[in-house]
Amino acid sequence: MFATEPLRIVAVSAGLSNPSSTRLLADRLAAATREQLEAAQDRAVDVRVIELRDLAVDIAGHLVSGFPSAALEDALAAVTGADGLIAVTPVFTASYSGLFKSFFDLVENTALTGKPVLVAATGGTPRHSLVLEHAMRPLFAYLRAVTLPTSVYAASEDWGAAGDAYADGLPARIRRAGGELAGAVSGGRAVSGASRAPGLDDEVVPFEQQLAALRPA
Repeated sequence: MFATEPLRIVAVSAGLSNPSSTRLLADRLAAATREQLEAAQDRAVDVRVIELRDLAVDIAGHLVSGFPSAALEDALAAVTGADGLIAVTPVFTASYSGLFKSFFDLVENTALTGKPVLVAATGGTPRHSLVLEHAMRPLFAYLRAVTLPTSVYAASEDWGAAGDAYADGLPARIRRAGGELAGAVSGGRAVSGASRAPGLDDEVVPFEQQLAALRPA
């Protein structure tokens, strides 16, 4: 039997396109975290993904007026009330996107104190992977969150890689990062990378096919 209160995992995706590789990475990280939490806890896990693309106008309005819309207020409350946070952005001009930064500018600078955060990013080339270290970690350090040791960067070429043929392949990094977030949320009872999230690396699926699966029917 699960305990009454579920653990709350919130993933923030700042992808602009639909479908989006940023949203795809957020979904994979959330799935890996949920699987390892449910394996280690006698407790339900509630996962919510917040698409900042849908809140872009609300974010801009709040920045100039100081008043959030109901939808934006709900999203901010979900982020600050989460037990664990996943933050994923596309790389623009060697840093996080303006939409991503604008959203977290609206979070009170003490609201994430001590909260475990898994940072991740997507980009067209591996050369932008340092965005995780020189931009995202400092942002969440300022917000007093606890960023996990493993961050995940996914370049376009990573999505078609052959699963665990390489120990540092994208599926392995997703499982390891999900395990670290699960462990932080559950007090260390989830083991990093201990289990496989279904569908993460069972077969090589072309990136275009993965994105097509995200398109609304």
